[in-house]
Amino acid sequence: MADGPYRTHRAAVEPGGAMLADGPRAQMSADVRWGLAQPQKQLPSKYFYDTRGSELFEEITRLPEYYPTRTERELLVDHVVGWLEVIEPATLVELGAGSARKTRILLNAMHAADARACYVPVDVAGDFIQATAGELRAEYPSLEVHPVVQDIADPLQFAADLRRPVLFALIGSTIGNFEQDAAVDMLANVRRAMSTEDRFLLGADLRPGRGKSRERLTAAYNDFAGVTAEFNLNILTVINRGIGTDFDPDCFSHRAFYDADQGRIEMHLVSCSEQEVHFPGGDVVRIGEGETIRTEISCKYDLRSIEALFGAAGMSMDRWFQDQEGLYALAVGRVEP
Repeated sequence: MADGPYRTHRAAVEPGGAMLADGPRAQMSADVRWGLAQPQKQLPSKYFYDTRGSELFEEITRLPEYYPTRTERELLVDHVVGWLEVIEPATLVELGAGSARKTRILLNAMHAADARACYVPVDVAGDFIQATAGELRAEYPSLEVHPVVQDIADPLQFAADLRRPVLFALIGSTIGNFEQDAAVDMLANVRRAMSTEDRFLLGADLRPGRGKSRERLTAAYNDFAGVTAEFNLNILTVINRGIGTDFDPDCFSHRAFYDADQGRIEMHLVSCSEQEVHFPGGDVVRIGEGETIRTEISCKYDLRSIEALFGAAGMSMDRWFQDQEGLYALAVGRVEP
């Protein structure tokens, strides 16, 4: 799980009880059918979000076990704000912007140095970032805010017209929700949009190691209050409402674990019994007792693996900010002249 990932690929799901419109419904149906046909059944994490899912996610970020949000915030305040005074970016492009809560730390620093600073939030959910843009314009009257509605994995063609230097940012450990090849492709798109004066700020949840136990990591996905479990199960309600399936959330349980070989957390829903899921039109998917449906991956990193990721995308490491416990890091990438 990541602090921003859910919002990165969030689909347009209805907040009420209505089924999705034809286009989104067809896409969701195709995604779900494909995922359930895989040897390891899976559901796209972009479908975590409806109104309830968003509320649960906000609650997760405030849980005592969930360290990424507060640790990243501390790194932004303690290290990145001072660094911004040196590079003096004119524009901030945030990938997967969502509500831009922590982004305000960066905007405050930029706005103090240049009242005409520009903010470009990029997110697949148009209504959401338009609302965020409106709030920011009210908070920072002289700030230029230009939201861009697109998937963050797509090329950043708009970047050619931005005032330089540009700080591109992907925070909230969103990078963890991408498989390796997809992560490299996304960062390569960012690299193609960058000039030598620009920088790329990446938030990454760290692997277990000195100062960070595996127990500390897995507890963040298995909180005592059961909020993450409720969040995980809610995806079934979202899909039922969206396409008319009949998943029974009461017949599944939450499971999250760290796969050391893959270097990632996996979240699954475990079937508590032999069951069938029916689709409109009569199609049936059978799920065995104890069989799991994977709902999310959250890859973990260290300095070496982030350097390798940057290198594969055509960047090099410029800065590395890490908390003293070794929980979380903010990495800065650059392109060579």
